[in-house]
Amino acid sequence: MKVGTELTWAKSSYSSGEGGDCVEVATGDHAVHVRDSKDVARPPLTVAPGAWTAFLGFAGGRGRRGLG
Repeated sequence: MKVGTELTWAKSSYSSGEGGDCVEVATGDHAVHVRDSKDVARPPLTVAPGAWTAFLGFAGGRGRRGLG
């Protein structure tokens, strides 16, 4: 599958319009695709939906307990 042409990519609402450090995310039927917004020609990182959900929980602070 040629990722990028069939998917709808979304950029974080925290991203500025200046380019900066940002990722874009697209969801497919069985996977979540993540790419660098500055280098969209590169293949995206593709993970299972459950792995993406776990990452979001960790990044949102629920997984940080015990780190430090």
